[in-house]
Amino acid sequence: MTIQTELKRQIGLSTATALVVGEVIAVGIFLTPAGMAKSLGSPFWLLVVWLVMGAMAVCGALCYGELAARYPQAGGSYVYLREAYGRPVAFLYGWMALLVMDPGLTAALAVGLAGYAGYIFSLSPFGVKAVAIGAIVLLAAINIRGLNLGAWLMRWLTVLKLGLLLFILLWGFGFQLGNWSNFTPFVAQRTHSAPLLAALAGGMVAAFFSFGGWWDVTKLAGEVRDPARTLPRALLYGVVIVTLVYILTSAAFFYLIPLDSVTSGETFAAQAGEALFGRAGAQVFSVIVIVAVVGSLAALIMSAPRVYFAMSRDGLFVPAAASLHPQFGTPARAIALQALLASILVALGSFNQIISYFVFVVVLFIALTVASLFVLRRRELEKPDYQTPGYPFTPIVFLLLVATLLLLLGSNNPKQSFLGVGVVALGIPVYYFLFARKVAAQHDRH
Repeated sequence: MTIQTELKRQIGLSTATALVVGEVIAVGIFLTPAGMAKSLGSPFWLLVVWLVMGAMAVCGALCYGELAARYPQAGGSYVYLREAYGRPVAFLYGWMALLVMDPGLTAALAVGLAGYAGYIFSLSPFGVKAVAIGAIVLLAAINIRGLNLGAWLMRWLTVLKLGLLLFILLWGFGFQLGNWSNFTPFVAQRTHSAPLLAALAGGMVAAFFSFGGWWDVTKLAGEVRDPARTLPRALLYGVVIVTLVYILTSAAFFYLIPLDSVTSGETFAAQAGEALFGRAGAQVFSVIVIVAVVGSLAALIMSAPRVYFAMSRDGLFVPAAASLHPQFGTPARAIALQALLASILVALGSFNQIISYFVFVVVLFIALTVASLFVLRRRELEKPDYQTPGYPFTPIVFLLLVATLLLLLGSNNPKQSFLGVGVVALGIPVYYFLFARKVAAQHDRH
């Protein structure tokens, strides 16, 4: 029996698009619009925020599309950072993803869905943790078992998620369960709203994170069929679908709940559930949220381990993570590692605070990734099959908006931002003490 050493190209356009939509649309859509609507106090300005951040995500997606076409390998941003800036910068990205962001986000999503399950079935705190760890282990096992099985699950979870959101829209508007007067005044801010500039700044930050994760599909570029054609389209289609879903869902919530009665995201979701489904509304809504979060969790567990796999292949991580399962052809050890770290964080219960410290750094790495397009275009004369439309305007627009976002994040939480950067910088001595010599020797052999 021949042992598989390379990843197989099995992912088509529908699965890649489902990955983008499935990962991005999570619990945020049920909670974020409440805070944004309350702060902005205007349906018009809420629409403006969604459209601007949707346009920003489209610009970013078009740039990532070209990067994926240039380097159709597993690892996504890790690969593009490595090619543009060298292995130390790429290692710092992988170091942050492996130790903090990926297990932290996996734990947060798992505990989120378990919390809603706990509400339905009246689970104890121990029961909630058990469900969260069980969800991580089950989804990791499915992805270890084979990419086709994981991709099939991803597609159906995304279809189910979009179907349920469409059902909310049709049910709410079709049976006239809300009031059109909730949209008036359409442009003018309500009393008790935040000052417009401050509200827009806060709304942009919230909306950016509601779109977070569209870039993760590029981590699977080594397993996508015809990646130069498939990935740019999947990124664009996925981001456009997400933008439409966010606008329509926010409109439905506006229609169902008068803005003056909104207190928090959780009560807003409960009020919307009650308006739609009566007394059982909270339970029905909890089921819809669980489906949304399971889809997001499945996408994260599918995409994230490809970074550690790519790092290991480059000699920047333990060699074991570079191996593929002899029977299933998946990076089984890398998947198991992410599941293990996330499960430990769930058991310890201290991840939300940890994640908040690294938000600034994550945004910084996304900016560096898109900026790498300028470096690579200048250095490489060969044109890929797909090029970013509107270059250089497209990446410039994206980077200007990201720079604004970094300014807002840094000024709001300077201590958190500084600490996050500091912890990632600790990866520099780790790289030079543990891996630099090995990488140099590997380079000399080739």
